[in-house]
Amino acid sequence: MDVKSTLAAQAYAVTKPATAPNAQPGGGAAEAFAKTAQDFAATLEQGDAVAKAAMSGNADPHALVQALTQTELAVETAVTVRNKVVEAYQEILRMPV
Repeated sequence: MDVKSTLAAQAYAVTKPATAPNAQPGGGAAEAFAKTAQDFAATLEQGDAVAKAAMSGNADPHALVQALTQTELAVETAVTVRNKVVEAYQEILRMPV
């Protein structure tokens, strides 16, 4: 057996697990989307809680502005993602069959 082929076989054996599919259940895009949706909902809830506290006089105005800015950024991001999804769907509909 040639030394070079032995080294190549060893290198292949080492890198083979890196190319194997990940067998974790629930992983992938669905899990990432669920986490993103949960983070979005948490941001909205936090902004709502700070706004209620500011109305009752229990929150700092700076905290209110910061929470509203984070909420605005989250909503703008969600709208941008929605627009991209709709645009991709429309592009798929325009494809010839």
